[in-house]
Amino acid sequence: MDDHEPRKGRRTFDLFGRSVAIPRSRPGRLILGWALVAGGALGFLPVLGFWMIPLGLTVLSIDNPRMRRTRRRFVSWFGRWRNARRSTKKSVDEE
Repeated sequence: MDDHEPRKGRRTFDLFGRSVAIPRSRPGRLILGWALVAGGALGFLPVLGFWMIPLGLTVLSIDNPRMRRTRRRFVSWFGRWRNARRSTKKSVDEE
């Protein structure tokens, strides 16, 4: 089994090229998402970090259509931006 291949029956989503397993139940996803957002709000404390806020919002976006559209738009924009940066870097390197 490949590392990125989800286990049978597990719900996953892709985040920056990695497949991340999440709870199958909607209440479990909501609890996890809000816990990550709340922990991120306390990001000034050790162990917790501000990185938890976008991760929590990503988990919450699975069940919220508006947030899901926003996440997909961001992923598309980021992919285009990264490809443009790579092509610019290649053209500079070739000169």
